[in-house]
Amino acid sequence: MLNTLLELFISFFKVGAFSFGGAYSLIPLIEKEAVQNHHWLTNSEFMKVLGMVEVFPGAISIKFATYTGYKSAGILGVIVANLGNLLVPATIMIIVFVFYSRFEKNIYVEKAFKGVKFAVVGMVIGIMFTYFFKSSFEWQSLIFVAVGLLLIIVVKLHPAYVIIIEAVLALLIL
Repeated sequence: MLNTLLELFISFFKVGAFSFGGAYSLIPLIEKEAVQNHHWLTNSEFMKVLGMVEVFPGAISIKFATYTGYKSAGILGVIVANLGNLLVPATIMIIVFVFYSRFEKNIYVEKAFKGVKFAVVGMVIGIMFTYFFKSSFEWQSLIFVAVGLLLIIVVKLHPAYVIIIEAVLALLIL
């Protein structure tokens, strides 16, 4: 049990330490740790959990840490996985907020942030394709993708409204 708790902490510490760019950039990291390295989740279960965590509000990494921690080690696993997940980002944010104003115009800082931003774009596109093709592929899936893209890109609708519209569509179509 102690070994599992340590592995949960270290795995979600890695997720927290390298999850630059927001929620979707960390999905490949979580999959690597939870599915491939430690086998806490199967591929199928990972995809089901990914779908489930998208339904509920809040940070994806916290929901994955909570699910994986609970499945692997109960309530103590939840606590340990989430501590690992939050330790690095919370510490970095405190340090950055203290010192950012001194270095925000530094050319090297600007270049580093720009490089991370474009790496994250590539990771997000990669996980979108992976998630789309690993999901059960039915013709209705294309309707949801098309409607979502149309509402976000063309209509410029708020994402919360897109989610509500897509949920209503799911009730009607599926």
